[in-house]
Amino acid sequence: MKTPVQKWKGKTTYGFFLFFTFGLLAGCDYNDNALEVNLDRDILLVATSKIRWTGVAVSQTRTFACYPNASPDHAVSVVDLTDTAHVVPFPNAAWNTWVDDSNPADHFICVQSVVADKNNFLWVLDAANPQRDGNYLGVMNGGAKLVKFDLQTNSVAQKIIFHDSVIKKNSYLNDVRIDEDRHMAYITDSNEGALLVVDLLQEHTRRVLDGDPSTQSGNKILYVEGKPFKNAQGEYPQVHVDGIALNATHVYYRPLTGEGLYRIPKYALNSDLMKEGELRSHVEKLGDFPPSDGMLFGFYDELYLTSVEENAIRAYGNGNYTRLVKQRDDLKWPDSFSLGSDGYLYFTTSQLHRQQPAGPFKLFKVDVRHAR
Repeated sequence: MKTPVQKWKGKTTYGFFLFFTFGLLAGCDYNDNALEVNLDRDILLVATSKIRWTGVAVSQTRTFACYPNASPDHAVSVVDLTDTAHVVPFPNAAWNTWVDDSNPADHFICVQSVVADKNNFLWVLDAANPQRDGNYLGVMNGGAKLVKFDLQTNSVAQKIIFHDSVIKKNSYLNDVRIDEDRHMAYITDSNEGALLVVDLLQEHTRRVLDGDPSTQSGNKILYVEGKPFKNAQGEYPQVHVDGIALNATHVYYRPLTGEGLYRIPKYALNSDLMKEGELRSHVEKLGDFPPSDGMLFGFYDELYLTSVEENAIRAYGNGNYTRLVKQRDDLKWPDSFSLGSDGYLYFTTSQLHRQQPAGPFKLFKVDVRHAR
């Protein structure tokens, strides 16, 4: 892929440029093609990017990242960065090329999240609501979708389009978790404050907890690196339900600009017969914790949370407290998680609090196999 300028379908876009730094990783049975920079005892720098990324997904053998469409020079949405010498658009350049006359169902428009499941499929969540100068343009009709790719063939295995019945004009589908055993997907709408519950077998989607206090912003002003978090217009953003995570029995979620952490039983969310009022009665608040973006369950049934105000990763484990897993100055707005089969927790840093980022955006991994 050419850099820094790439032309696709006659449309000039400024390409992305990823650069990687590698060092010898000693004393670890890690099988990837790349070597990582060992920063300290249990955290490693995997990759860096000059373009802001959000999502990361680590499959059985491959690593992926995604880039939301937030500027006119947006050039790529999803990349395969497994082979660090040949970072390429995934699944191909055509899917990553969006022009006005494109079919929105067959092209990425604004990808916020990527998730690799245990069956070697990659799920790509396309919010289809780009930003320009910090303002959302509105969901592209027919473009909001969840796409499942077979990583054996890089082909589409399933595609679910979200229509007006379950999303609103300014919805932003932020994060997704897949329950492979129950064939369900759970998605957060961080602009409008609701959950989407997707029956993957029936390809039927329900919008639930719309406007419930648990899915709404807590009107908290975030202070990151000592400064209040403001958008391009100088306003304090209010972001509704953002992070989401699954364990065996519950769906956990929380707003970004809030302190509450909530959960609801899967059986309640999955029931087509349960009315909204009854559903809301099953919501449980677990407590107030430092604000977080990404969330993911890992080993020992611990819930990992990115702590954006602290440049840190925290873990919650069945109590009214969290423990600090890792804190470093260079963990600038830790964003999204993926748990690798190597026993490492991978996460991106997106520096969302900075209009002018301090250096490159980074992808780290931290050893969480024995840390408790």
